[in-house]
Amino acid sequence: QVQLVESGGGLVQAGGSLRLSCAASGGTFSNYAMGWFRQAPGKAREFVAAINWSGSSMLHAESARGRFLISRDNAKNTVSLEMNNLKPEDTAVYYCAADTTGTSASVPEALGFYDYWGQGTQVTVSS
Repeated sequence: QVQLVESGGGLVQAGGSLRLSCAASGGTFSNYAMGWFRQAPGKAREFVAAINWSGSSMLHAESARGRFLISRDNAKNTVSLEMNNLKPEDTAVYYCAADTTGTSASVPEALGFYDYWGQGTQVTVSS
Protein backbone atom coordinates (compact mmCIF):
# COMPACT_ATOMS: atom_id res chain seq x y z
CA GLN A 1 0.00 0.00 0.00
CA VAL A 2 1.14 3.48 -0.85
CA GLN A 3 0.16 6.45 1.27
CA LEU A 4 0.26 9.96 -0.12
CA VAL A 5 -0.07 13.12 1.95
CA GLU A 6 -0.29 16.55 0.36
CA SER A 7 0.60 19.83 2.02
CA GLY A 8 1.22 23.44 1.12
CA GLY A 9 -2.21 24.58 0.04
CA GLY A 10 -3.74 27.82 1.22
CA LEU A 11 -5.19 31.19 0.31
CA VAL A 12 -3.20 33.44 -2.01
CA GLN A 13 -3.90 36.53 -4.05
CA ALA A 14 -3.92 36.44 -7.81
CA GLY A 15 -0.38 36.65 -9.13
CA GLY A 16 1.02 34.96 -6.06
CA SER A 17 2.80 31.65 -5.66
CA LEU A 18 2.43 28.43 -3.73
CA ARG A 19 4.46 25.26 -3.49
CA LEU A 20 2.58 22.02 -2.95
CA SER A 21 4.33 18.94 -1.63
CA CYS A 22 3.32 15.32 -1.50
CA ALA A 23 5.04 12.85 0.80
CA ALA A 24 4.88 9.19 -0.16
CA SER A 25 5.33 6.13 2.02
CA GLY A 26 4.77 2.41 1.82
CA GLY A 27 6.48 1.51 -1.39
CA THR A 28 9.39 2.09 -3.75
CA PHE A 29 8.84 5.73 -4.62
CA SER A 30 11.52 5.81 -7.31
CA ASN A 31 9.53 3.20 -9.27
CA TYR A 32 6.37 5.28 -9.60
CA ALA A 33 5.30 7.98 -11.96
CA MET A 34 3.67 10.77 -9.98
CA GLY A 35 1.01 13.21 -10.97
CA TRP A 36 -0.88 16.24 -9.75
CA PHE A 37 -4.57 16.72 -10.45
CA ARG A 38 -7.12 19.28 -9.32
CA GLN A 39 -10.85 19.46 -8.87
CA ALA A 40 -12.85 22.65 -8.64
CA PRO A 41 -16.38 22.66 -7.19
CA GLY A 42 -18.86 21.19 -9.61
CA LYS A 43 -16.17 20.18 -12.09
CA ALA A 44 -14.42 16.97 -12.99
CA ARG A 45 -10.97 16.19 -11.69
CA GLU A 46 -8.40 17.32 -14.23
CA PHE A 47 -4.77 16.67 -14.97
CA VAL A 48 -2.21 19.27 -13.98
CA ALA A 49 1.23 17.68 -14.30
CA ALA A 50 3.09 14.38 -14.23
CA ILE A 51 6.68 13.24 -13.82
CA ASN A 52 8.36 9.94 -14.57
CA TRP A 53 10.33 7.70 -12.23
CA SER A 54 13.63 9.51 -12.40
CA GLY A 55 12.31 13.02 -12.91
CA SER A 56 13.86 13.25 -16.35
CA SER A 57 10.53 13.61 -18.12
CA MET A 58 7.63 15.87 -17.24
CA LEU A 59 4.28 16.77 -18.71
CA HIS A 60 2.21 19.82 -17.85
CA ALA A 61 -1.34 20.62 -18.81
CA GLU A 62 -1.73 23.53 -21.15
CA SER A 63 -3.33 25.57 -18.36
CA ALA A 64 -0.26 25.00 -16.19
CA ARG A 65 2.49 25.33 -18.76
CA GLY A 66 4.82 28.22 -18.09
CA ARG A 67 3.38 28.83 -14.60
CA PHE A 68 3.61 25.49 -12.78
CA LEU A 69 6.54 23.11 -12.44
CA ILE A 70 6.47 19.56 -11.16
CA SER A 71 9.56 18.06 -9.56
CA ARG A 72 10.49 15.12 -7.38
CA ASP A 73 13.11 14.15 -4.84
CA ASN A 74 13.49 10.38 -4.77
CA ALA A 75 15.81 10.56 -1.78
CA LYS A 76 13.04 12.20 0.24
CA ASN A 77 10.10 10.40 -1.36
CA THR A 78 8.43 13.66 -2.27
CA VAL A 79 6.92 15.25 -5.32
CA SER A 80 6.27 18.96 -5.51
CA LEU A 81 4.30 21.39 -7.61
CA GLU A 82 5.62 24.93 -7.79
CA MET A 83 2.80 27.24 -8.81
CA ASN A 84 3.47 30.82 -9.91
CA ASN A 85 1.32 33.62 -11.27
CA LEU A 86 -1.76 31.99 -9.78
CA LYS A 87 -5.16 32.90 -11.14
CA PRO A 88 -8.62 32.65 -9.56
CA GLU A 89 -9.41 29.82 -11.97
CA ASP A 90 -6.65 27.79 -10.34
CA THR A 91 -8.82 27.53 -7.22
CA ALA A 92 -9.40 23.83 -6.53
CA VAL A 93 -8.52 20.90 -4.36
CA TYR A 94 -5.16 19.59 -5.56
CA TYR A 95 -4.38 15.89 -5.39
CA CYS A 96 -1.19 13.98 -5.89
CA ALA A 97 -1.36 10.49 -7.30
CA ALA A 98 0.95 7.56 -7.93
CA ASP A 99 1.08 5.25 -10.92
CA THR A 100 2.74 2.10 -9.57
CA THR A 101 2.27 -0.06 -12.65
CA GLY A 102 3.75 2.00 -15.48
CA THR A 103 7.17 1.99 -17.07
CA SER A 104 10.15 4.12 -16.21
CA ALA A 105 9.37 6.46 -19.09
CA SER A 106 5.69 6.94 -18.27
CA VAL A 107 4.26 10.40 -17.63
CA PRO A 108 0.57 9.50 -17.59
CA GLU A 109 -2.07 12.13 -18.07
CA ALA A 110 -5.24 10.09 -17.67
CA LEU A 111 -6.72 9.56 -14.19
CA GLY A 112 -7.16 5.86 -14.86
CA PHE A 113 -3.43 5.19 -14.84
CA TYR A 114 -3.11 6.24 -11.21
CA ASP A 115 -3.84 3.71 -8.50
CA TYR A 116 -3.09 5.67 -5.34
CA TRP A 117 -4.34 9.11 -4.37
CA GLY A 118 -3.79 11.56 -1.58
CA GLN A 119 -6.57 13.27 0.34
CA GLY A 120 -6.05 16.61 -1.37
CA THR A 121 -5.08 20.11 -0.33
CA GLN A 122 -7.17 23.21 -0.94
CA VAL A 123 -5.78 26.06 -3.03
CA THR A 124 -7.81 29.25 -3.12
CA VAL A 125 -6.77 32.18 -5.29
CA SER A 126 -8.52 35.48 -4.61
CA SER A 127 -8.92 38.16 -7.25
